[in-house]
Amino acid sequence: MSVLVEFAMFPTDKGESVSSYVSRIIKMIDEEGIPYKLTPMGTVFEVENMEDALNILNKAYKQLEPDCNRVYSVVKFDIRKNKSNRLKQKIKSVEEKLGKEVQK
Repeated sequence: MSVLVEFAMFPTDKGESVSSYVSRIIKMIDEEGIPYKLTPMGTVFEVENMEDALNILNKAYKQLEPDCNRVYSVVKFDIRKNKSNRLKQKIKSVEEKLGKEVQK
């Protein structure tokens, strides 16, 4: 099974720039060894089941909980049985149809 998760999570009580808070979350994902892709509007990661996906989201929140009074998050899931490595494969499929690389 493949569970692709796209999410954004950040404090709303820390001013306009929250990259130092977001970087805590990215560091945790990286240290967990989870494949991910950081984008300007959020992060996409892939795990093998919903339990792991929810565990990562909980750990992400725990990075902000100690010193953030208000946290905003949006989450999308794409769950597919009998597939894996979709974080890269979905992009590759589109690139093949276009006949060119769209991400470097």
